Amino acid sequence: MFLPLRFNADTWSGSRITGVAAKRDEETTSVRGRDNRTRRKGRSRTFEWRLFLADTFLQKLPKEAHYLFVMILLLFLSAIFSPVWKGGAFSRTLDFSKVFVAWVMTYIVVTNFKRLHRIILIQTASVAVISIVSILKSHSHPRLRGVLGGIYSNPNDLAFAIVLSLPFCIAFMLKARAISRKVAWAFAMLVMAAALFLTASRGGFITLMVVVPVCLWHFAIKKQRPHLIIAAVLILSVVGVAGGQKLMDRFFAMSGEDLDTGLERSAHASFQERRQLIDRSLEGIARYPLLGLGVGNFMTFSGQWRDVHVAYLQIAVEGGIPVLILYLLFFARGFGNLRRIRRLPKIEPDIQLFVGALHSSLIGFLVGALFAPEAYQYFPYFAVSYTAVLLAIVKEQRDPESEFANGNAEVRLDRGIGAIASTRSLV
Repeated sequence: MFLPLRFNADTWSGSRITGVAAKRDEETTSVRGRDNRTRRKGRSRTFEWRLFLADTFLQKLPKEAHYLFVMILLLFLSAIFSPVWKGGAFSRTLDFSKVFVAWVMTYIVVTNFKRLHRIILIQTASVAVISIVSILKSHSHPRLRGVLGGIYSNPNDLAFAIVLSLPFCIAFMLKARAISRKVAWAFAMLVMAAALFLTASRGGFITLMVVVPVCLWHFAIKKQRPHLIIAAVLILSVVGVAGGQKLMDRFFAMSGEDLDTGLERSAHASFQERRQLIDRSLEGIARYPLLGLGVGNFMTFSGQWRDVHVAYLQIAVEGGIPVLILYLLFFARGFGNLRRIRRLPKIEPDIQLFVGALHSSLIGFLVGALFAPEAYQYFPYFAVSYTAVLLAIVKEQRDPESEFANGNAEVRLDRGIGAIASTRSLV
């Protein structure tokens, strides 16, 4: 079994030695099993080697991975000392901690732009397909919702996923050379825009109004493609007129006047409820500023069984202010990675496209997080991982002798002993 790694063989040379030495220590202690003191000494050495191995591995990860790792540790600590429900918070934190494993594996395994392109393609196409199927099967509902359950079952979450995926659709359309593929991506964006309006999500619409100008700046104004501006205005105008009536009614319902339909009354009640939840979350932060309530426990604490619809308050009230700081630092690193790439001269056009798409998507998340409880959704964390991967790829292309050189390593699992074999990956 082979696993391609971003780190080269030199990075892992010490790890190989330590792994073999640890194995030999175990074998020696098993032979001398009669001597308890020797056995304890051998186990101690093995434990020290494993700690050294883990420390070496973590040191090679970017800072944002460290921020995420410490953030998850603090969430576990928050669960242990939760004043609401320790078991539930621990279970939900354990489930959320999987994002760190996926984040690290993405950073290590995705060693060239082709692999990164494929992962983003699958993710973006999935959202497009869900949008199409949702329109076909759920168009009779007052508000469009996803058909697969999970996060897509909520109209606001579906709208959030659509907005964050639209910049990648533009990048794929511009990258495509075949007319048929360009038309396919243009159709996908049209359907996704229609689905977003049919969700009648106020937060999703506001986020869209921020993401679209950022996308146009990257893809149209900077690259002198004025036809994209015309197309964007035309599509949004047509889709807004055709499917934006429910969205407009929900915006007007915030005033509390002329609530004639059930949708309008529900929208006004939702607006009032969210204001109360924000006040309640601020109370929770004031009472438990260090460790918070534990992941998912605000619903119980609020007394309304609802999440606060602000991701920053959600992470602060459930994890504490230190977790909020790490949360902000984590996403700031994503912008920092993109800024470092843009400062480099002569960046490949395809990489420039996805730098613009990632920047637009992250901007959309920062704005959308003000209107949705998305603190534990994986998509934004993966976006930061993509920025780290893209920066590493650019470094590899420019400096073959760097620590991320194209001479990658493969871990071979053979009889329980990790053997490092140096290989070369073609970019």
